[in-house]
Amino acid sequence: MEKEYKSFNEFYVFYLEEHSSPVNKLLHMFGSALGLVCLIMLFKTGLWYFFPIGLVIGYGFAWTGHFIVEKNRPATFKYPLYSFIGDWRMFFDVVTFRIPLKAKEA
Repeated sequence: MEKEYKSFNEFYVFYLEEHSSPVNKLLHMFGSALGLVCLIMLFKTGLWYFFPIGLVIGYGFAWTGHFIVEKNRPATFKYPLYSFIGDWRMFFDVVTFRIPLKAKEA
């Protein structure tokens, strides 16, 4: 049975657990950054094909991190909106040093 999250903050704890590998986080960061570049190019040039390219790049890197590195299923399949928000929240948290790429050893 799938857990029902009552808030994004509750979901984000689960989301970070699913991204414990620094390699997975780096793949997400790289994919998100390239996806953002594609979005900027879309607005700069007006060329619509940058949108699907950005999605393929962003999700391609992220899903590679899950299937190959973490060996888990991306949260996108169960929680698409929260997962999308989580990608960008983690991106922001990593670039602002709120969370480290490598989790501290317990």
